[in-house]
Amino acid sequence: MPPISDHPLRYQLANELHARPFPTLPATGRAVFIAIKQPDEAPSRDRQADLDHLIALLDRHGADHPKPGATHWFGQIGKHRMKWESHTEFVTYTAFLDGPGERPFDPDDFAVFPSDWLEAAPGQRITSVMVRVENRPETEAEITARLADWFVSESVAISHVVDDAAVVAGDFRIDPAGHLRFAVFPSEDTGRRRVGRIVQRLLEIETYKTMSMLGFQRVQSLGPRMHEIDTELGRLMSGLTEEGGSAEDTLKALLTVSAELESLSAQSAFRFGATAAYEAIVTQRIEVLREERFAGRQTFAEFMMRRFDPAIRTVKHTERRLQTMADRAMRAGDLLRTRVDVARSAQNQALLESMDRRADLQLRLQKTVEGFSVVAISYYAVSLGGYLLYPLADAIGVSKGTVTAAITLPVVAVVFVAVRRMRGKIG
Repeated sequence: MPPISDHPLRYQLANELHARPFPTLPATGRAVFIAIKQPDEAPSRDRQADLDHLIALLDRHGADHPKPGATHWFGQIGKHRMKWESHTEFVTYTAFLDGPGERPFDPDDFAVFPSDWLEAAPGQRITSVMVRVENRPETEAEITARLADWFVSESVAISHVVDDAAVVAGDFRIDPAGHLRFAVFPSEDTGRRRVGRIVQRLLEIETYKTMSMLGFQRVQSLGPRMHEIDTELGRLMSGLTEEGGSAEDTLKALLTVSAELESLSAQSAFRFGATAAYEAIVTQRIEVLREERFAGRQTFAEFMMRRFDPAIRTVKHTERRLQTMADRAMRAGDLLRTRVDVARSAQNQALLESMDRRADLQLRLQKTVEGFSVVAISYYAVSLGGYLLYPLADAIGVSKGTVTAAITLPVVAVVFVAVRRMRGKIG
């Protein structure tokens, strides 16, 4: 192949597909898992703090550090193997312990994570899980008897998975030690990698199910305020069909409601979007298990359909309702702005008509004043003309009154014509 330059991210992108391998587990073993999420009120997630917390644990066991900016790590810590993964909102730690342990689901297994190290975690536990893997008993009755001791029978989900490679069970309840429990009973011919994949799928189902439920909690906190806003919006929209009242005040109130709805949408957009993404992952992880019913008991898919799906539907309904309310407020605002514009146009029309009437009155008054001005100017013009003609009148023996009478009409006519021409030029 002729030489060609590689994209700088070519190898990184290719290796990313193989960066998170599934663990390999024996037919008898245990896994302890914890997911840590930084508080919701934190301005942003500090990934370096999560990485430093991992390094603090690795240093206790003299284990190799991950690369700077790493998002995953898998290796040996003491007698156990551990897998660390960094996700968008949380980090997960999974420790794999060999052997069945002294007793099923022993809380002491979590000692692999020191208590003082957990207290220093840069976040809060969102979930923690204990998984027990042991050889599959010969009969379903034996499995049922063990599950009756480990789980709450009313909530337990159990099924054959991956073409009957194993039987898995869990009740999704937090036990007295604060952890959830899953049991895996692989068949004799099930390989270590397949057991690891099954355990990984169960941990992912629990983690993403819990993260999805954060959206439901957000919906519950939004519910009362959304009801108040919906009531206020209905009242304001009812006022659009009623006469009277200040349209501008109503528009101001509508704009306030619209602004609050937009704020709620912006604050909830990420959580609603994340809930939809997590719910899709939960559904996909259950599908790849390829469940088959065990002894007439409910499967994981049926458990989620009854317990998990209603919460997710509530989140989706609330998201649509919030968008619908915002759209209603926007349409109402547009209608009210149109109403205000029409009212203002009517006011402007009335104002123009009033100005036209005032201009007409001013014109009439101007004409009246013009008539008086003709008289006044004519009076002074006649007086001046008389002063000029009186000496001539005395010479020819004509009286001053006769001279004044003779020039009055011509002077008035000249003044009248001059004033009219001047007004015509100005107009």
